[in-house]
Amino acid sequence: MKVIRGREFRADHAWGAREIANMDGITTRLHWTDKPYKWHINDGEEVFVVLDGQVEMHYRADGEQSSVLLDEGDIFFASVGTEHVAHPVGEARVLVVEREGSA
Repeated sequence: MKVIRGREFRADHAWGAREIANMDGITTRLHWTDKPYKWHINDGEEVFVVLDGQVEMHYRADGEQSSVLLDEGDIFFASVGTEHVAHPVGEARVLVVEREGSA
């Protein structure tokens, strides 16, 4: 059993993470960041939950690029093959659930 105070977590570098659980190859990690990630496509599905702050999620679908502003409590689901990149607005803490070793 463990209790994690998400709003208190801070990594020593952007997108630093604390692993919360690994359940049969599906990881749940808490990330802290103040910088954008990189465009990527996961090798499986991804659930991205904003716990603290805001994140502008850019994504490409059907050859078109779009973005959505995610507030605290908002969830972004990237299906297989969805190219995306997260841009925090200031600092943000996010919970990411994805296949172990995924980009």
